[in-house]
Amino acid sequence: MPEPACPADGLVLAMRACGVCGSDLRRWGEGPPAGVARLVQGHELAGVVIEVGPRASRFGVGDRVAVAPDIHCGVCWYCRRGLYNLCLELKLLGITPGLDGGFAERVALDGAVLRNGIVHAMPEGLGWHEGALAEMLSSVLAAHEKCSTSLGETVVVLGAGPVGCLHMVVARARGAQVMVSEPNPARRKLAERFAPDVMLDPACQDVVREVLRWTGGLGADVVICANPVADTQARAVEMSRRGGRIVFFGGLPKADPVTRLDANLIHYGERVVMGVFSYHPRFHEQALELLRRRAVDVGQFVTHVLPLSRVSEAFAIAAAGDALKVVVESD
Repeated sequence: MPEPACPADGLVLAMRACGVCGSDLRRWGEGPPAGVARLVQGHELAGVVIEVGPRASRFGVGDRVAVAPDIHCGVCWYCRRGLYNLCLELKLLGITPGLDGGFAERVALDGAVLRNGIVHAMPEGLGWHEGALAEMLSSVLAAHEKCSTSLGETVVVLGAGPVGCLHMVVARARGAQVMVSEPNPARRKLAERFAPDVMLDPACQDVVREVLRWTGGLGADVVICANPVADTQARAVEMSRRGGRIVFFGGLPKADPVTRLDANLIHYGERVVMGVFSYHPRFHEQALELLRRRAVDVGQFVTHVLPLSRVSEAFAIAAAGDALKVVVESD
């Protein structure tokens, strides 16, 4: 591919680190959308500014920045109310065709991205891996604020991938005790470093029964579905307490997005089932600040680092399910 031209109202980044996300893996497996010849993926990005257009003023050459994917329109009903993640015209860097992402040596960001996207200067002392991880942390912080995880509550996380492990850390930081369910033994082993209060194996344990036993028959205050499995959503309702909150964090496959929930448990028990998707840009700033303060240890999450020239290998490792966070660096 040719070097990207610098937009007159934008800039060009030299990529330094870009995380491999589950949504990247889904697109990698499916190929580009119909009618799209190519797509440069990568939306968990950190890099350094190497060129600035004549009409761009927000950043200068040499600035270190972290980038998240969302680009809102700024004018729709949701944007006018500050609900940018629900924008009717939302575009996503490295996901929407035509918006090339971070798995490249150079990334061009135009004025629309700088004005309506999520691009923040990295705090002093923050490493490239931390800048890239800020995107994933942002979504987790937003989810816990929305479901109001509180001191002394019991939180069940279904799925111990990188996002599930980050949910553990944030729930614990908010004062909750944490139970985790994960069928993959390699991931259960990796998740032990985050010291969950209870680790469950759904392949040989009845997770609903164990959660009820652990909570004295009450059920969990919060259940987070951090995986793309419909059955766990149904079970999440069953293991929650009356008045509890069930968070659908991981989307289901587009080819089969339907799940079945016990409506009577929801109705008579006043359980709240909520979807969470993306976040307001302020959570990206929060994430960068938490990482600067070392409230989240990136070293516990990043298990594999590969150069851009081995990006296909990085995707294969992430898809195998034996890693936590896989990060691609510039060669």
